Amino acid sequence: MADWIYVDNSNVFIEGKRVSAVNQGLAPNIYDAMNYNILDPDYRMSFGALYMFVAGDDPKECARALLFGSRPPQNDAIWDIARSAGFEVHVEDRNVANKEKKIDTGLTTALVKDAYKNANEGDVFTIVTGDSDYVPAILELRSDGFRVDVVFWDHAARGLKEAASNFFALDEHIDSLRP
Repeated sequence: MADWIYVDNSNVFIEGKRVSAVNQGLAPNIYDAMNYNILDPDYRMSFGALYMFVAGDDPKECARALLFGSRPPQNDAIWDIARSAGFEVHVEDRNVANKEKKIDTGLTTALVKDAYKNANEGDVFTIVTGDSDYVPAILELRSDGFRVDVVFWDHAARGLKEAASNFFALDEHIDSLRP
């Protein structure tokens, strides 16, 4: 059995900043943090800690760990840190309006391709995202007998939680995920 891991970096990081804002008292609850775009500007997440949380202690058990993100305007060193933590990094340029593009479709494409071309029976697929755009792929994979777990903050889309084989919330681990 092997684990296949797919991380939507911006999604998990930005929503972690919201969870941290609530924990730091900057927002009264996660819904206000989301609705009023309240973020903890000091929150950082360790790629190594995230990798260990999702993959466990034995890297041999991980068939592939991919992290998808968009090119930061000034600092590409972040991707070197992710690579050193064990992730294969897929970076896309932002569009002319500085919006992230191709992340959801890139992650979904890799997930589905790995499931149907590279996986063995009993392999576990884990996606780290809270976005309901992944629900159709999860449902399709599950209908074909694959296990697809979701790891994210507790306020992930309800449909995503319901579609997953298992849902694991990061909220109570926020401090252990810091660098």
